[in-house]
Amino acid sequence: MVSVLIDQNDRFLDILERLSSKSVEDYYNPYKLFEWPDRLPENMWWMSPELTTTYGTAAAERLTQEQLYALSRYESINFYSLNVHGIRELLIEVTKRIHTSGFETPSEFFHHFIGEENEHMWFFAEFCLRYGKKIYRQPAGASVEIPRSDVESLLVFARILIFEELVDHFNSKMALDTRLHETIRAINRIHHQDESRHIAFGRELVSALFAEVKKNSTEQELADVSAYIKRYMTYSFESLFNPQVYRDAGVEKPQELRRELLQAPARAKFEQSVFRKTTKFLQKAGII
Repeated sequence: MVSVLIDQNDRFLDILERLSSKSVEDYYNPYKLFEWPDRLPENMWWMSPELTTTYGTAAAERLTQEQLYALSRYESINFYSLNVHGIRELLIEVTKRIHTSGFETPSEFFHHFIGEENEHMWFFAEFCLRYGKKIYRQPAGASVEIPRSDVESLLVFARILIFEELVDHFNSKMALDTRLHETIRAINRIHHQDESRHIAFGRELVSALFAEVKKNSTEQELADVSAYIKRYMTYSFESLFNPQVYRDAGVEKPQELRRELLQAPARAKFEQSVFRKTTKFLQKAGII
């Protein structure tokens, strides 16, 4: 069981203790922390342009500055909507495991994790509803459903880690981008602060889970795990390319634009930059 591996891992135990203490030290009340203006200016970036799906493509050259601002506005709403859906999923999965057999040791940190993620979901939803008047629907993901098997927990926490690392790539850049409104920078800054702890924890837990899976799996089963995780990374990245976003921004033929952007030469570079750290970790751990 993973708890045995963790209990015998002094490094992980030390990390858990430090992360739990840091969660207490850094605690804030999100309901009092943020200032929510009645509206945000529309003639400015709502997402760093380098992080938008049209950046560096032929499509971007066809659009006016006003259209690019509009796209960044709706892409930001889509990004925070993805956060809402992703957090809902991870809360369900972590709550199912807290104080259960095999997860006794990390359950103390799970309490901090659940509390912080619930608050993250609130302020991302608040942003979407205040400034976008909606939360975009969760993209279909039938091809990456988690199989019920001995590797289920590994895949669950690998998904959570991939999701958090993708989000943090955006958060860390937008938190420092002075082209963005301070409200946007603030929610990215505070989320990055918390996600740094969650990612450190997630990497240790995924490594421990994989070590246990590896002891009891065939080469084919490990290859299946690798293929699944790669599929999920692709799914997560492609969820940024939402045709409803393009439609709301006033772009004609939004489905065609999505296909064009996914096939554009800039796509591969964008995806590599988003998952650079994630891929390096998963490869070093032998998971992919």
